[in-house]
Amino acid sequence: MSGSILAMRGMTKRFGPLLAADSIDLDLYRGEVLALLGENGAGKTTLMNMLFGEYTPDAGEVRIRFPGGDEEILPPGQPQAAISARIGMVHQHFTLAENLTVLDNILLGTEPLFSPKRSRRRARAGLHRLMETSGLNAPLDVRIRNLSVGERQRVEVLKALYREARILVLDEPTAVLTPQEADSLFAAIRDLLGDGLSVIFISHKLREVLAFSDRIMVLRHGRMIGEMPTSEADAGGIVRMMVGEEQARVDRTVGKPGAPALGLAEISVPASRGHRGLFDVSLTIHEGEILGVAGVAGNGQSTLAQITSGLLQPGQGTISIGGRDVRRLSPARALREGIGRIPEDRHQDGIVADMSVAENLVIERLDSPEIQRQGILRRSAIAAHARTLIDAHDIRGPGPQARTALLSGGNIQKLILARVLEAQPGIILANQPTRGLDVRAASEVSRRLIEARDRGAGVLLISEDLDEILTLSDRILVMHNGRIAETKSRDRAVIGAMMTGGAAA
Repeated sequence: MSGSILAMRGMTKRFGPLLAADSIDLDLYRGEVLALLGENGAGKTTLMNMLFGEYTPDAGEVRIRFPGGDEEILPPGQPQAAISARIGMVHQHFTLAENLTVLDNILLGTEPLFSPKRSRRRARAGLHRLMETSGLNAPLDVRIRNLSVGERQRVEVLKALYREARILVLDEPTAVLTPQEADSLFAAIRDLLGDGLSVIFISHKLREVLAFSDRIMVLRHGRMIGEMPTSEADAGGIVRMMVGEEQARVDRTVGKPGAPALGLAEISVPASRGHRGLFDVSLTIHEGEILGVAGVAGNGQSTLAQITSGLLQPGQGTISIGGRDVRRLSPARALREGIGRIPEDRHQDGIVADMSVAENLVIERLDSPEIQRQGILRRSAIAAHARTLIDAHDIRGPGPQARTALLSGGNIQKLILARVLEAQPGIILANQPTRGLDVRAASEVSRRLIEARDRGAGVLLISEDLDEILTLSDRILVMHNGRIAETKSRDRAVIGAMMTGGAAA
C-alpha cells in the first residue's frame, strides 16, 4: 500500500452493457482530502459505493491499513464491514428513515433503537457539541419526513461525523448548503484532519475543490484519467480533464418581460406536518423573465413549489395564470395550464425509478395520440421518442429500456429537464435545477432555461446556489421564515444577510 491508509485496486463494475467502472486504482493517505471529480455518470459514486460495500465489484479489491500498521482486505458487498473499518459515507441521495426522528436516524446502528434514556442523553449532549463545532444544526426530535431537503442533508453529514469515521466519503455534501454552512462544514472537517481523518470529496463546485482538497483525481467514462496536487491545478485545467474541452460559459443576459404568466396574491399556508408555513406571499412571474428565489433550505421554498405545482392548496390567497384566477390548482390542471415542473427531489417526485427511461420520458403525456391509441401504448413510438431526447440532452446510461434507477443523479436530472422542455411550457418551475450536476451539465441546464425564457416562458427559479441565482435571474426574491421580499441588490453579502433575516436592500 506504500504508506496509504486505503488502496483500491482494479475496481470494475458493470450494469448490463454499461461499464460504470473500468479497473480503477485509488490511494488515500492519512490526513488528506482527495477530490474525486468527473462528469455525471463518470463512475465516481459507483466507485465509492464499492468502497462502502453497497455495490459488489465484478473485479478488484479494497485494502485498509489500521493505525497499528495491520492491513485487511475488506469483504466485498458488506457495508457493515466498511462501517467497522470506520469508513463513513455521506451519500448524494439520502439514506434516512423518514418515520424516525433525527436523533434516532443518527443513532441507528450504533446502539439499540430503544436504549435507556441516560445513554440517549449522552448521545444528545454529544450531538449538541458536534453541531456547535460544525455549524450544522438539526432538530433532533423532529421526524425526517418533516424536514426539507437541505435539512436532511445536514443530518446525513452529522450522522457520519458522529460515528467518528477515520475515512469519510463526502458525495456532493454541500449541494444543499448555503455558502456559510459549507464554509463551516469544511472548517470543522479541517480541524479533524490533524487527528487522522482522511476525506474523499466528490463535488462539482470547483471553487470548493480548489479551496478544500489536497489532491485531485479525475474520472471519465468509468476510467481514471489522471491526478494532480491541488496546488498545481486550476479550474480550466480540471474541466479539460473532466470533459476534454473548456467549460461552456453562461453569461448573464437580460430578459424582456411581457404579460404576467403566473401570479400569487397574499398566499398563506399554516405550518403542518410535511411543509413549512407561508405568510402573505405575493409574487408575479412575467412571460420572458426568470424570477429567482434565494433562501436557506427550510424557509418555505418547498411549500412555495408545492403551491405553484398544485400539490398543496393555500389556506388563503389567490393564484392566477395568464391573468385568470385559478380557484383550485391540481397537478393535472397545472400540466394542462402549461406549467412544467423540475422538482427539488428528483428521485422522490421526478421519476418512477422502476420504470424504463423511455417510459419516464413520456409519463406526463400518456394521453397524446402519438404515445397511445385507444388506451394501448405505442411502444415503438415511445422508444423512438426516447432516443431523440436521449441524444438531444446527452442522457447517459444503459439505454432507453433500462430501469431509470440505474442512471446517475445528474442523468436523471437531464431526463426530467428533457421531459419538461420538450413540451415547451409557458411557465417553468425549476426547483434546484442544477443541484449535483457537473459543470458542463449545469451550464447546459442554465443555457436551456435562458432559451426557454427567451422564447417567452416565465421561469420560477428556486435555488440555494447564489451563483446560479445571480447568473440566471432577471429579478431576485429572498425567502426567510415563510415570508418573501424582493431585492435590487446583486451583492452576495447583502443577499446572504437577507437569507438569515436581514432587511431587504
